[in-house]
Amino acid sequence: MGTNPHTDTNTLETPRSSLGRALVLHPVLRGTETDRSPEASLEEAVGLAAAIELEVAQAAVVKVNQPRPATLLGGGAIEQYAKLLDDARVAGEGIDLVIVDHALTPVQQRNLEKAFGTKVIDRTGLILEIFGARARTYEGQLQVELASLTYQKSRLVRSWTHLERQRGGFGFLGGPGDSQLEIDRRLIGNRIVRIKRELDDVRRTRGLHRKARAKVPYPVVALVGYTNAGKSTLFNRMAGADVFAKNLLFATLDPTMRQVVLPSGRKVILSDTVGFISDLPTHLVAAFRATLEEVQSADIILHVRDIAHPDTEAQKADVEAILTDLGIDPERDPRVVEVSNKIDLLDGAELDAVLARAERSGNACAVSAATGDRLDTLFRILDDRMTAGRELVELDVEHGDGATIAWLYAHGEVIGRRDDDSHAHLQVAIEPAVLARIAPLAQVRAAA
Repeated sequence: MGTNPHTDTNTLETPRSSLGRALVLHPVLRGTETDRSPEASLEEAVGLAAAIELEVAQAAVVKVNQPRPATLLGGGAIEQYAKLLDDARVAGEGIDLVIVDHALTPVQQRNLEKAFGTKVIDRTGLILEIFGARARTYEGQLQVELASLTYQKSRLVRSWTHLERQRGGFGFLGGPGDSQLEIDRRLIGNRIVRIKRELDDVRRTRGLHRKARAKVPYPVVALVGYTNAGKSTLFNRMAGADVFAKNLLFATLDPTMRQVVLPSGRKVILSDTVGFISDLPTHLVAAFRATLEEVQSADIILHVRDIAHPDTEAQKADVEAILTDLGIDPERDPRVVEVSNKIDLLDGAELDAVLARAERSGNACAVSAATGDRLDTLFRILDDRMTAGRELVELDVEHGDGATIAWLYAHGEVIGRRDDDSHAHLQVAIEPAVLARIAPLAQVRAAA
């Protein structure tokens, strides 16, 4: 990686992209505390740009002593990067887009566009652009459009040029140059109302699906974690599936489910979810509430961590903050199991420390989704969770309901059985989470 005359700016060797070249700026505001180093935050922002197939030509950490209401950045920084952009244009290597890895007000965004003479988007706009390009299911597309319209509604600045959609995504990067696309706030508001109504229908349908699964009934194991932690790779390894898994931020946006058979023969439903990220806008979290409801109702939650990442602790804190917002206490909720992934990237004392910590915890494991190493430990934990805390109950099941009787033999331990003319009276040792799924189908009472 080379450097240019601006000492805080990096020249990145990335492939040419049809979507243009970008300058990525990560502002560091004085007095703002964060668990991440500025360099790590800048690297993540570059990764976001790469995820949308932009060529990142320059990347820089920008110190901001006094944020300006009109531009966020100080006058010196604006002058410095405006000159950098001018020099690039003169050299025939023009930069088409400036990405500011921070929230910008509409006025700040407009003023920076004027100062730089090029399009400017903030962190929210970039994440929405990625989401818009990646969403595949109808639900995912609705969720992203809702977040996009909410974001756009406050940004109908007359001089903007980037609101016209010309490709996949939501048009924050596209646009017709100097032309103007007029968008009526009232029309956006009406569309938001319609999308919310459609999402309510989707949530009702998802709720019906959950009820249907409860009658099957198989426990649900949800994968959560920071984006690019390796959730989809682990999902594929566990389920033998072929879900899109790539070393990109937000490679997975739409929830995917597969049935997995544990070593004991028990079956669970494995659910892969959208990755979390730091500073995710509130309205974006709200827009993906329907997807995250799968996590809230899961029987086991696997928090997948990229244990080899230099900011793994900060990433863990971000994920746990979102779980807390969902009403899940990551420290006390017995459903949460921490999975330290990518141990194949560690060696020596570092690997030994991760393995020892997982061993001591009793509520964690360390694996490599890429190689399958120690995956048997994860499966054993899942099996143990399925059998932990079993209760002895008595169930009365009609003889005609052979499916329920067979399921009880498969998923519980039948201690005793007595039959009369109409019912089978069973004493079964079974875990509460599984019992909750079968209870509506049989008369249940505590064993004496």
